[in-house]
Amino acid sequence: MLARVWSASIIGIDAVKVGVEVDVSGGLPGIVILGLPDSAIQESKERVKATLKNAGFAFPIRKIVINLTPADLRKEGPAFDLPISIGILAASEQVNADLLGDFLFLGEVSLDGSLRPVAGVLPIAATAKKMGITGLVVPIDNAQEAAVVEGLAVYGCKDVADVVDLLNNPQKYQPVQLNQTIETSQLTSLTLADLQDVKGQAHARRALEIAAAGGHNLIFVGPPGSGKTMLARRLSGILPPLSFPESLEVTRIHSVAGLLKNRGSLVRERPFRSPHHSASGPSLVGGGTFPRPGEISLSHRGVLFLDELTEFKRDVLEFLRQPLEDGFVTISRTKQSVTFPAQFTLVASTNPCPCGYYGDTIQGCTCSPRQREQYWAKLSGPLMDRIDLQVAVNRLKPEEITQQPTGEASKSVAERVEKAREKAVIRFQKEDLQCNAQMQSRHLQKWCQLDDASRNLLEAAIRKLGLSARASDRILKVARTIADLAGDENLKPHHVAEAIQYRTIDRMQ
Repeated sequence: MLARVWSASIIGIDAVKVGVEVDVSGGLPGIVILGLPDSAIQESKERVKATLKNAGFAFPIRKIVINLTPADLRKEGPAFDLPISIGILAASEQVNADLLGDFLFLGEVSLDGSLRPVAGVLPIAATAKKMGITGLVVPIDNAQEAAVVEGLAVYGCKDVADVVDLLNNPQKYQPVQLNQTIETSQLTSLTLADLQDVKGQAHARRALEIAAAGGHNLIFVGPPGSGKTMLARRLSGILPPLSFPESLEVTRIHSVAGLLKNRGSLVRERPFRSPHHSASGPSLVGGGTFPRPGEISLSHRGVLFLDELTEFKRDVLEFLRQPLEDGFVTISRTKQSVTFPAQFTLVASTNPCPCGYYGDTIQGCTCSPRQREQYWAKLSGPLMDRIDLQVAVNRLKPEEITQQPTGEASKSVAERVEKAREKAVIRFQKEDLQCNAQMQSRHLQKWCQLDDASRNLLEAAIRKLGLSARASDRILKVARTIADLAGDENLKPHHVAEAIQYRTIDRMQ
């Protein structure tokens, strides 16, 4: 007999409906899988055979042909184990096939018949709803993740026997209800750190607040032990929480990357990613034969922290230029091209020179001018142009080191940040923008108009610092955020002046 079961395959962060056609007929016993399956799907032949036997079902000793449609789409991953198992049972008349067209099946099978969670369930659930599928059958560990999609009946099953019973006796089962109390994204001790712990560094703390309020990219430059990393890791604590659409968007990316297994529903906190400086280009922007999201996409709507920025390879850093400007990255391969969102706040830190003490007031620098030049050559002008806030972090004074922290707590700063963000949301309610850093030239002309004094100040800075048009636009964006924090509707000279001071280390040698 012939049976057809529906499943799905991931392309980028979207899903494509896949038909699993199973034909059981006479001939020499064996299993053939067609439709461009990868190694994991080819290996499912033995997994499924052992699974069905151990679960108490009869495995047909006949010729079994499994066709995955559309035939020209590459399929990968163990999520097809369950639909293949159900297709074989339906084709051999061991399960009621009347409801197969109403359900979409996903899941990896264990040899004892139990179901293991798979990646990419959330985008598949969203696609299933759009295609008119009324029910989704997934491993129980993926049920809460899929239940986020409203209007779709999600059934979480422990093993293959549960799935068969669902198809034979659907009246016995109720769809999974979303548990609103589940917290699926737990902050680490690093991202829970409070700004109140930071001693001194008022200038750097102010820059951190501006970066959070406007979504601006930020770099800290200073000697070892000055607090650069400590400050950067506290940015997450002052960012506003994700809205529901943003949370859904972030969760889809993390689901595709396989980071939600055994976890639950939505990611509720903004991502904070901190790759090591040995990271390769594909690990940063995404890649692979069948592209998967990289660090910049996993930090979408959150923070990408690059500690020791000048230790990264120059060609790896250059990969950041286009995503920083466009907010997405397109990865092209011979067989397919996919686009991943990448709207993140870049926070970086670096020493001023190889020895780390150039410009330090206590310890002298041992580097030659040539060494410093080579050190900073890793950071190209176009990349530095895209970093809005460039902040020098100086060594703490002895009295600052020994005194108790006296700065504001993250909670107080976060309240001001949220108010500034609310102003931006109201301003951009007719635009597809979330923060000031995303403004384009046409937006600057509308919301960043300058009076004569402010214009003269900006023109003088452009001449003296040799700023590019992009750098001057970013000064206006930062000035807009400073005005929002101050509660001012119009840009004033002191807003522009403060924004200009954050461009003073475009090229440090």
